Amino acid sequence: MATMEQVEKLRDKANVTYDEARAALEACGDDLLDAVIYLERQGKVKAPQNGGYYNTTSQAAEGNEQIKENCSDDSQQDASFSRLLKRVFTWCGRMIAKGNQNSFEVRQHERVIITIPVTILALFLLFAFWVVVPLLIVGLFFNFNYVFKGPDLEKTGVNDVMGSASNAAENLRKEVIEGRNK
Repeated sequence: MATMEQVEKLRDKANVTYDEARAALEACGDDLLDAVIYLERQGKVKAPQNGGYYNTTSQAAEGNEQIKENCSDDSQQDASFSRLLKRVFTWCGRMIAKGNQNSFEVRQHERVIITIPVTILALFLLFAFWVVVPLLIVGLFFNFNYVFKGPDLEKTGVNDVMGSASNAAENLRKEVIEGRNK
């Protein structure tokens, strides 16, 4: 926490308001020099005309990185966090919309038994994985086929994979029945 003396000293040297001086000191861990540089970078304080300059050597770059680490601008962090949240929610919204446009069909002998949106299937898989996956596998052995319908999933080879899984389960079932009959 910056003391009143530090805030006053920074106000005198940098010619800024009390609130700006206090915020700069808090952002820079109560370091006066870092606070002055922080205010210079924000454009609130002009660099000295006759002897102050920025050096672009690696040592200066390391110092600049240290100052950036020490002097975090909370409003920028809040803004970037809110932008990140907005991007995440936008992405989630797009995925839910695509999931609602596409569906998962359960068929038996080319007759549709049930059709559910892919979003609901994803929720079932997320929250009831240990129930849904065994039911899907057991369903393959009772001649159930699974097909994805919709503008996004019909173009991909996902239905080919589902068909080959159904064929493999059918072949295994036939082998078990033939083995039992012998």
